[in-house]
Amino acid sequence: MLFARGFGGKRWLSVPATMRAALVRETGDASKLVVDSVSVPSIADGQVLVRNEFAGINFIDTYHRSGLYKRDLPFVGGQEGGGVVAATTPKAEAQGAKVGDRVAYSVFGSYAEYTAVPAAKLLPVPEGVGLDVATACVVQGLTAHYLTTDAHAGLIQPGEWCLIHGVGGGTCQWAAQMARLRGYKVIGTAAKGKREAAESTKCDELILLDEVPGTSYEDYESLDVAAKVMEITGNEGVKCVIDGIGKATLDIAIASLARRGIFVSFGNASGAVPAFPPLRLIAKSAFLTRPKLLDYTVDRAELLGRATEIMTWLQKGDLQVAVDTTFPLEDAARGHEYLEAGKSKGKVLYKIN
Repeated sequence: MLFARGFGGKRWLSVPATMRAALVRETGDASKLVVDSVSVPSIADGQVLVRNEFAGINFIDTYHRSGLYKRDLPFVGGQEGGGVVAATTPKAEAQGAKVGDRVAYSVFGSYAEYTAVPAAKLLPVPEGVGLDVATACVVQGLTAHYLTTDAHAGLIQPGEWCLIHGVGGGTCQWAAQMARLRGYKVIGTAAKGKREAAESTKCDELILLDEVPGTSYEDYESLDVAAKVMEITGNEGVKCVIDGIGKATLDIAIASLARRGIFVSFGNASGAVPAFPPLRLIAKSAFLTRPKLLDYTVDRAELLGRATEIMTWLQKGDLQVAVDTTFPLEDAARGHEYLEAGKSKGKVLYKIN
């Protein structure tokens, strides 16, 4: 057994030498995510060891597993977790971390019983917010926050229209609510089978589409979405499109934009957006950005600022977070299959401990 000293020397927690973890040894389909026994990670000064209670399952995890986004093999999956601090180091304690803290975080290797986390990456979880909900907020919540506050570069203002795809589940269920909290008028798209979840976001207008069986996105050819957007906006279009669908919605995004609007493309659920000539943007003098979370949480102050606002909204009940399904870690592959099949109507988690 390894032993870790708590903050102030008041408490000691035992930590085993090995742990269960979901590993990717070779890239491919969900079957390549295999649970095995590995060594508990050691921690360097400035890090803590978190005993995970939950790990979030996100589309980016499937991109790493499939090889779309390259990682060195083998690796422990996941990059979002929540639990209790089980061990600290002097530099981590100097930053305020202590054994027993309830925390959430985003670092690689969360599909495991224990994860080594830099103290600077820890997000305190306040009373009244469950660790499952806090875990759900780390990747999806923080992503939705930067998408609705900063990624649009101020090209949309309160009272103006925003189009958000896939508000029936995942990141954009958060984004639709945050956009409304920011004062934007929101048009959301969702599958008909996710109507209840989509309506819970209270979008100003909701466009329901047929489903594509076995996928994580809607049938964007089942309705002329761009024409509907123009009808809703009095033929002006939207000042911002927030799009995690990718290939299937590229044409819709460009056609739906208002003059000097911005297309924020952040995901690839239907496949990566193909290359296209910039001249396609000339009709509206439109803007395009392809952002990522790390560039919007560049330091501790920015990370905590976003997290604190999200946690405050959760405590006040301004944000409603749906934890759709929880899988035991032993069913790691099934969790990925569930997400990729488009079944989720909210956050999907692994229950670790």
